[in-house]
Amino acid sequence: MTAPFPFFDGHNDFLLRLMKSPTPREDLWLGQTGQGHLDLDRMRKGGFAGGFFAIFVPPAAGGPPPDFAAMMANPPYNLPMPPLMTHDQAQPDAITMAGLMHWMARSAPDDFALCRTAAEARAAMARGTIAGIMHMEGAEAIGPDLDALYLFHDMGLRSLGPVWSRPTIFGEGVPMAFPGTPDMGGGLTERGKDLVRLCNNLGIIIDLSHMNEAGFDDVARVSTAPLVATHSNAHALSHSPRNLTDRQMAVIRDTGGMVGLNYATFYLNANGTAESDIGWEPLIRHLDYMIEHLGEEHVGLGSDFDGCIVPKAIGDVTGLPGFFDTLRKHGYDEALIARLARENWLACLDRSLTA
Repeated sequence: MTAPFPFFDGHNDFLLRLMKSPTPREDLWLGQTGQGHLDLDRMRKGGFAGGFFAIFVPPAAGGPPPDFAAMMANPPYNLPMPPLMTHDQAQPDAITMAGLMHWMARSAPDDFALCRTAAEARAAMARGTIAGIMHMEGAEAIGPDLDALYLFHDMGLRSLGPVWSRPTIFGEGVPMAFPGTPDMGGGLTERGKDLVRLCNNLGIIIDLSHMNEAGFDDVARVSTAPLVATHSNAHALSHSPRNLTDRQMAVIRDTGGMVGLNYATFYLNANGTAESDIGWEPLIRHLDYMIEHLGEEHVGLGSDFDGCIVPKAIGDVTGLPGFFDTLRKHGYDEALIARLARENWLACLDRSLTA
C-alpha cells in the first residue's frame, strides 16, 4: 500500500466535537467510530501530518445545532449571529478544549504532539508524529486586561482569530450571508489593536479568516507579522463575505503570509449553497485562483474539518489522497503539491512563531 501524501492543515474543529459529543473521548480520538471528519486512525490513513486545532466556544444559549444546509439552501440569506460573549462565559469551554488537546498528546504520545514552535512541528512531522498547534477561533475567552492571553500562550496557544462571525470586544466578524462582501461593520477596537500587538510580542499568529474588511485593514496596519487567513477562499468565485477579495489576497502575499483553502461548500459554491455533491471542480477553481493572486508560496490547505459541510468527493480526512491525485491530473507537479500540502505552512510557521 502506498503511503499517503503528508499534509499540514490550517484549521479544524475536532476539539469542539470532542468536547460536545456524548461519545467517550477515547472512542472519538483513539477508536474507529467513523463519526465526523477526523480521528487518529483516519488522520494516519489520510496523511494528516500536522495542523491547527481550533478552540471555538459555542454560543452560550443551548438548543440543537443549526441545520446550515437547510438555512443556506435558497440564497440570498443572512443568518442571525449569536450575541457577544463575555470572557467569564467563554473561558470554561476554552479551558476545557485546551485541556483536551493536552490529553490528546498524553493519550497517544508517539502519534500526536502539541507543538509550540516551528522547530517542534518540523521535528514531530519528521519522526512521523502528528504536529498539533493550538489555535483560538474568536477571542471571547480573553478579557479586556489581556491577562488570559498570557495563560493560553503558556498552555500552547500559537494562533488566534480575534473574532469568529459574532462580535467580540476586539472587533467584528462577518455573518454567514450570501451574497455579500467583507466590507461591513467597524474595524478593531482599541483593545483589539492592543491584542494584535501582544500577539506579535508573544509570537502568536493572527488569523484573519472571519474578520471584516475594516478589521483586516487594521490588523495589516498594526501587525508586524505575516498576515494569515487559515481557512478562506476567493470572493471573486463565491460572493460570501467570509471569502477574501483580490486586494486582501495581495496584502497577505506582500507580507509573506498564507491562506488555507477552505473545504466548506458554502464558501466554495458559486451560488452560496451548502450543496455537497459537487465533485472536485470548485476546489480546483479556488485553488487555481488563489495561486494566481497569492503566488505558489502563499497558499495551503485549511479544511475546516468537523466544522462544516465538505464536498462528498472528500468525505473526511481519508479523502485527501484522492484530492492530491486530482491535482496531479490537473497538471500540478509534485513540487507544487508538496508546497501546497505542507511546505508553505511550515515556512510560514518559521516566519511567524517567534517565541
